[in-house]
Amino acid sequence: MLSAGLNIVGFSWITSPAATELEMIVLDWLAKLLKLPEDFLSTGQGGGVIQGTASEAVLVVLLAARDKALKRVGKNSLEKLVVYASDQTHSALQKACQIGGIHPQNFRVLKTDSSTNYSLSPDSLAEAISRDLTIGLIPFFLCATVGTTSSTAVDPLLALGNIAKSNGMWFHVDAAYAGSACICPEYRQYIDGVEEADSFNMNAHKWFLTNFDCSALWVKDRNTLIQSLSTNPEFLKNKASQANMVVDYKDWQIPLGRRFRSLKLWMVLRLYGLENLQGYIRNHIQLAKHFEGLVAQDLRFEVVTPRIFSLVCFRLLPPHNDEDHGNKLNHKLLDDINSTGKIFISHTVLSGKYILRFAVGAPLTEWRHVNAAWEVMQDKASALLARLSIE
Repeated sequence: MLSAGLNIVGFSWITSPAATELEMIVLDWLAKLLKLPEDFLSTGQGGGVIQGTASEAVLVVLLAARDKALKRVGKNSLEKLVVYASDQTHSALQKACQIGGIHPQNFRVLKTDSSTNYSLSPDSLAEAISRDLTIGLIPFFLCATVGTTSSTAVDPLLALGNIAKSNGMWFHVDAAYAGSACICPEYRQYIDGVEEADSFNMNAHKWFLTNFDCSALWVKDRNTLIQSLSTNPEFLKNKASQANMVVDYKDWQIPLGRRFRSLKLWMVLRLYGLENLQGYIRNHIQLAKHFEGLVAQDLRFEVVTPRIFSLVCFRLLPPHNDEDHGNKLNHKLLDDINSTGKIFISHTVLSGKYILRFAVGAPLTEWRHVNAAWEVMQDKASALLARLSIE
């Protein structure tokens, strides 16, 4: 309410010094909570910036990486630049490639499977890069994910980062969902290797009690963003900016205008504090663990992927192991559950199987809600299986 009411449009320092400097402060705070490398702090060559979404974050770093690569290999080499990611990476990367002029055939979507819990294999990446180098292409960008959309898979950052570094590639880590959990010491391991990254992103508006939109992006070298995205028309010139004494966040993002979003994050950090935020995350994970246990006890269902955070991927097992029928069965079950209006779950497809997804992430969710949700699912599964046996 304060952010909207003050109506500050803080695109440059001089339009609102408070908005700019508070953003630098709170993103340094959050970086320290996550134990990010000092290279990502505003006190060095890097720093943090609040984007609208993770989609914007990956776009701005892709553009920065593209321009950095073209400066090295020549501006006429755009058609040779190659981007790498797993098939579990958010579709925002594909859109960023389309906007950034990356040739569609040079967007490498590397296959994952259940043997690695759908994380990106370093060997698969190394092989793809080797093939592209052989035919004269230029690998320049790798996106890894911590907490994929479909199943919250975690890519092995250290191994992937070493491969990216040895090939002179920009390494971006998308932790939009699961990054919040990494303020807890027992989950910090999932971003081990982030020191090899050039950029790191998490959405405070996903699982960090901050209202939409507030997507935190850190970069090791802010000058790469500025060189790629800055404009300097006469009507925006001022002494502070001209003297290079201040940060102008307009040069770290796609649009010119920006809201006082750091006020929201400041309020959350000050009101809750680290221990309360950790407790909030841990409670959700315990609720998801409880749901996972309920599913595992019912032999009609199976948990499809190991639960890491607060998302459970599961499905109703098809009678007689008829997998073709299994997809239709779970699709129907999803519709039946959501049509009750009592709960809402979503789905994905993993290894060709239609999977149901139960996510805990709302501030007011309690044990009783999880138990009630499971009862709805069991009732609808029983009714569906009964109809099938009659048919």
